[in-house]
Amino acid sequence: MPRSIRPDAVLIQAVIAGALSFAHLHDLAAAAGQSGWKAWAYPVSVDLLLVAAWRRLRTARRDSSAWTWFVIALTASLGANVATAGLLDLAHVPAWLRILVAGWPALAFLGGTLLVHTPATTDEPAPAVDDATAAPEVEVHRDDAPEPASVPAPAPDVPELDPAPPAPPTHAPAAPPVPAALLDHARKIADAYQASTGAPMPADALSARLGLPAPVTDAIAAQLQLA
Repeated sequence: MPRSIRPDAVLIQAVIAGALSFAHLHDLAAAAGQSGWKAWAYPVSVDLLLVAAWRRLRTARRDSSAWTWFVIALTASLGANVATAGLLDLAHVPAWLRILVAGWPALAFLGGTLLVHTPATTDEPAPAVDDATAAPEVEVHRDDAPEPASVPAPAPDVPELDPAPPAPPTHAPAAPPVPAALLDHARKIADAYQASTGAPMPADALSARLGLPAPVTDAIAAQLQLA
């Protein structure tokens, strides 16, 4: 079944805007000295440049050249609409406007050529990896049992050694000889101590009294039988 044609408000607005802009560009070109088919070619050139720049912006929004030519074409279209609204005397068009209208074809050709033949630099996202096409995980099954961990070999038997014989007992050093005069002097001191205290003189007290080396004092105490 054929699809029914529905009126679209945006489409109607586009047709009206295009027709009015087309007519304004024609009138401005005719006022600037472009008569006949030349005046009709100017609005076609402006609209084609505007469409080409817009199509380039849809594929490469970061292209500065596309934005530049889009603004130039939009300025030309809006400028013609404003100029023909009574702000400009179309019977006496200034010289600079005649120069712009005369140079527009070359400018539009340059812009269209650059928009068509300059490669677009689009930022394409990296392709997503499909889970179905991803490499499947491979499970490895081993039929043979894993080898047991190696057990260290026992240490070789070391023959027991005979115990070392006990060290011979060390003999105490022999007591140093005590002179008879020193022995008599020590006896007198011990007797005087016993007479005054009524108790035998201790060996450490005799050692402190004589001020002799310990071996000599011990030998004297042993001979005097002092504790």
